[in-house]
Amino acid sequence: MWLRIACVILLLAACGKQDGVSTPPSSTPTSPPPTGTLPTLQSEFAFPDLTFTSPVFITHAGDGTNRLFVVQQGGQIQVFPNDPAGASTRTFLDIATLPQTRFVSGGELGLLGLAFDPNYSANGFFYVNYTITNPNSNAATFPYRTRVARFKISAGDSDQADPNSETILLEFDQPFANHNGGMIAFGPDGKLYIATGDGGDGNDPMNNAQNLGVLLGKILRIDTDPNNRVPADNPFVSTPSAMGEIWAYGMRNPFRMSFDRATGRLWVGDVGQSTREEVDVIVKGGNYGWRIYEGNRSNINPMNLPLTDFMAPVLDYDRTIGTTVIGGYVYHGPGLPDYAGVYVYGDFGNGRIWALVYDASTKTVLSNTQVATMARFNLSSFGEDEAGELYVVGLSDGKIRRFRQM
Repeated sequence: MWLRIACVILLLAACGKQDGVSTPPSSTPTSPPPTGTLPTLQSEFAFPDLTFTSPVFITHAGDGTNRLFVVQQGGQIQVFPNDPAGASTRTFLDIATLPQTRFVSGGELGLLGLAFDPNYSANGFFYVNYTITNPNSNAATFPYRTRVARFKISAGDSDQADPNSETILLEFDQPFANHNGGMIAFGPDGKLYIATGDGGDGNDPMNNAQNLGVLLGKILRIDTDPNNRVPADNPFVSTPSAMGEIWAYGMRNPFRMSFDRATGRLWVGDVGQSTREEVDVIVKGGNYGWRIYEGNRSNINPMNLPLTDFMAPVLDYDRTIGTTVIGGYVYHGPGLPDYAGVYVYGDFGNGRIWALVYDASTKTVLSNTQVATMARFNLSSFGEDEAGELYVVGLSDGKIRRFRQM
């Protein structure tokens, strides 16, 4: 992706067929597909007096405090009350200032992901995904590394992380500067899921996405115990030469993903190369086809493998519609009642935002409607607050927006 928009400072830039990424509790309600025409959405500043530097994600801690956390690509996490009248933030953590991290940002490098432990209120743990320069002897071939690490909240200040508390959970080499994925999120099973790009360049020259022996081009699933991080029920634990952390594979650059609060279903926006952008529902052991397929279109496929050998996208679209998919969220907040159970996602390239109604029982898209446009703001991410209200991150102007129904 970044080969076509390399001038933009941004980190964005597709054979198992089991159903469901994880099983939510039996008491978890599900949302039936909505009926009728969805109203148009109007975006507005959520926090008019706050502006951020290269924001790429917004989330919450799930601790009942109703605070929000904005991830800045340059290494900073800003925290502030969820108050439209708020005029200031605090720096929760600045990875760029930590000694010996070898942190690197710019282009698609930098601080890319943040997730709070499901038991954050009790243990104070949170997790980050960021890139570093490779300090090892293979740096000429692999100049960068992805690091997933755990930090802990400061003992005396809930708005300040302990910068000396880092515990590294996972690191792996990156051969190029682009396609780093970067999203991390906890599933309803309490495991940490990690989205990784194929390593970069074009057409996945190392064929990483189809190689179960590397962590690139995958959705990973780990336990947060650094001494025992591979869950025994991961799909490739017993596969010879496969990395046990892999949950699904065949991804190109899954920059943003999210779990549906109601169903536990995992949605991913996987950024395409030159013809198709795709939206996927991730299942255990699933192969999503890249680089053999780009969306529903054959790409590098010398064996003429049929699309039925892979997990086809829920939806894909071509370059007349958009150029860089940004995965969103299935909406369950209070402010947009007509959107309950609807997957809202967008495109960085032209700012279009769509509402996708999905019938999981038949695995079909009932409708996919453009409901808003943010063309001038460079949409880089969606995010939720504790109540499930939806926010949109504008990269170019550093503003956070929310929606209201027209």
